[in-house]
Amino acid sequence: MSATGSSSHDVRTPEEITVPVAGGDLAALYWGADAPGSPLVVLLHGITSNAATWGPVAAALAGECEVVAPDLRGRAGSAGLPGPYGLSAHAADVTALLERFGASGDAGADATVLVGHSMGAFVATLATAGQARDLVHGLVLVDGGLPFAVPPAADTDDMLAAFLGPTLERLDRTFPDLAAVRGFWAAHPVIGRWVDDPTVGAFLARDLTGEPPELRSSVVHEAVRVDGADMLRNQPVLETTTNLPVPATLLWATGGMDGEVPGLYDEVRLDRMNLSDAHVRAREVPGTDHDTIIWSADGVAAVAEAVRAAAAAGR
Repeated sequence: MSATGSSSHDVRTPEEITVPVAGGDLAALYWGADAPGSPLVVLLHGITSNAATWGPVAAALAGECEVVAPDLRGRAGSAGLPGPYGLSAHAADVTALLERFGASGDAGADATVLVGHSMGAFVATLATAGQARDLVHGLVLVDGGLPFAVPPAADTDDMLAAFLGPTLERLDRTFPDLAAVRGFWAAHPVIGRWVDDPTVGAFLARDLTGEPPELRSSVVHEAVRVDGADMLRNQPVLETTTNLPVPATLLWATGGMDGEVPGLYDEVRLDRMNLSDAHVRAREVPGTDHDTIIWSADGVAAVAEAVRAAAAAGR
């Protein structure tokens, strides 16, 4: 895709699948590989997002890799899965998905790469450091997975509201039709430039439940609250990068949630984290912000390149 939102990828139509997990079935999108023995790539979305947000990245990898993007518990097709929520629950669901697809730590096994965006990056590190420790060969973190700057005394709900802005606000609204949904997003300082793109439109449509004139987001508010608290405050979650069994690549965006600079990460903050000690390599993707890093041409190319490198190293 270009930075203005026109798609340049040959998007394959994904298959809708489900994976048995605790309490029911996890919904996911699946793109097949052209040959046996191809790497398995699992794409994990952000806190109020869904599997369809990965369309451009999946298009760049489909065919050469087996690609799976789940709707995490409490979102889109997995909104009906019960609590308890929290990043540990997501890590358990991801582990079940990996086992369902035959991921293995055995010598000679096909490479498995976890890719997480925003909250999904924290899920990826938690799964890799814990329950899926022997199943993952590579890890790509996209503008997430390492602690954000959070004032110690800040209220968690207030922080989430400030952090997510309109993406959280929509959870309490109903819309008469899809055009009204698109109108709501058109006012967003970043996503507004992308509402006419087909793959972003698919993500927005997948988010919805109900019927006109009462369409609403399928995202479970309690899931966001519990997951957000883990992402911002849960110290064991924030320290998982110190216990990773495989090297990780962090791709960070120049701009933040609303395109502001600096974004969620910057060189000064990352230097203070001593990432080399944790075997995490950080790379800026210039010209991107928190959302467009997985939609724009440069962002998609950077993610696909990091996935291919991780898969090759994990073979």
